[in-house]
Amino acid sequence: MTVLIDRPVWPAHGTLWSHLVSDASLTELHEFADAAGVPRRAFDLDHYDVPAERYDELVERGAVPVSMRELVLRLRASGLRVKAVDRR
Repeated sequence: MTVLIDRPVWPAHGTLWSHLVSDASLTELHEFADAAGVPRRAFDLDHYDVPAERYDELVERGAVPVSMRELVLRLRASGLRVKAVDRR
């Protein structure tokens, strides 16, 4: 069970954003996010969007840095990935 984070490279709202995911369960992901003070409104179906200024702190709290590709591969392998077409 691991919480993963990719580098903040996604631009929006005047900053860059990372994705925070679990490769095991949404419960694990929500517990990690709650303990780190990441607001639930940052959750988007299978991941949290977190601003660049939180990246180092989340890594210090135990999120494992991975590439964007690795994050998606592990999220898919976990069965937790929600496809864009499923978001309607």
